Amino acid sequence: MKPDFSKGLVPAVIIDHETKDVLMLAYMNEEAYQKTLEINETVFYSRSREELWHKGATSGNTQKVLSITLDCDQDTLLIEVEKNGPACHTGRESCFFNHVRENHSDQSIDPNIFHTLIDEIKERKIDPKEGSYTNYLFNKGVDKMSKKLIEEAGEVIIAAKNEDQEEMTLEISDLIYHTFVLMENTGVELSDVKRELTRRFAKKGNNKGDRDEITEW
Repeated sequence: MKPDFSKGLVPAVIIDHETKDVLMLAYMNEEAYQKTLEINETVFYSRSREELWHKGATSGNTQKVLSITLDCDQDTLLIEVEKNGPACHTGRESCFFNHVRENHSDQSIDPNIFHTLIDEIKERKIDPKEGSYTNYLFNKGVDKMSKKLIEEAGEVIIAAKNEDQEEMTLEISDLIYHTFVLMENTGVELSDVKRELTRRFAKKGNNKGDRDEITEW
């Protein structure tokens, strides 16, 4: 079964295979679709340039195709990918970051807050903002980031020993933020951490490898 190109271009919704986040919307003609199948990476048709474009050919932010699904009318594609870098030309992980309206059962919680925070950190690195604490950390480098991480971990421990849940919440939030900044500085993605935790959770037995890691949860 293949897409129906009889009416022209077919929209392709690209989603992250791990997080299921929508990364971008692009279009394919039959040639782009066939090329995608051939090289197993996304290839689209640029409506503005009127030519094919291989996603990441210039930037290196390629998308390895893991699955392709057609909708009921066979005129829209849902493509799950393993991304190699941000999907958006702005440096964002997803092209969809301009919030118009959000309705959550708990208005005080953003279900994607980790990714929202990481996107904000990435944006500060790409487009520095005067007075930004994140940019201050980037400018100071890994030593300063590491020192702050140790300080925040200590604050978490103190709050725990004091049995102060509110203070623990605040300090853990600081610890997570500083961890994300250090991750961005060293090129570690949240997906890398998820992949490692998934590997550990699936690992059977209690034998330790070369590193001192948790192998039984």
